[in-house]
Amino acid sequence: MNDTEKTEGTFDGFTAEERQAMKEHAKELKAAARRGSRADKAAEAEAAVLEKIAEMQESDRTMAERIHAVVKANAPELAPKLWYGMPAYAKDGKVVCFFQSAQKFKTRYATFGFSDLANLDDGTMWPAAYALADLTPADEARLADLVKRAVS
Repeated sequence: MNDTEKTEGTFDGFTAEERQAMKEHAKELKAAARRGSRADKAAEAEAAVLEKIAEMQESDRTMAERIHAVVKANAPELAPKLWYGMPAYAKDGKVVCFFQSAQKFKTRYATFGFSDLANLDDGTMWPAAYALADLTPADEARLADLVKRAVS
């Protein structure tokens, strides 16, 4: 039985997109281990993020470029890196926030999410990811505030 021939009540494991993301993550880890100085690692990681953004379809690419600019402007201490083949931003090597394109997992919207390292706690329940159909200036301002809070 292949991925497209699923019957009700069966589970065939990871989707092709999920398997590809895991393979990309393994490559990212190997590449990070091979890099030289800290400055070289940072420059190569950002170049890889920008390259991945450039490969995205137009709507995802536009949002990813704008998010990249928002994160860089509002949390310069976060280092761009690839995480499962998607742009992410890390502090001390650990991902704090990330962008996931709609195209990557064939979803109807892109996602901007935060890891448990983000300082966004608000009571006993708060959002950790946001669906993005588009980014308005108001959305960008909200994301800027969230990113600042995440690293505070």
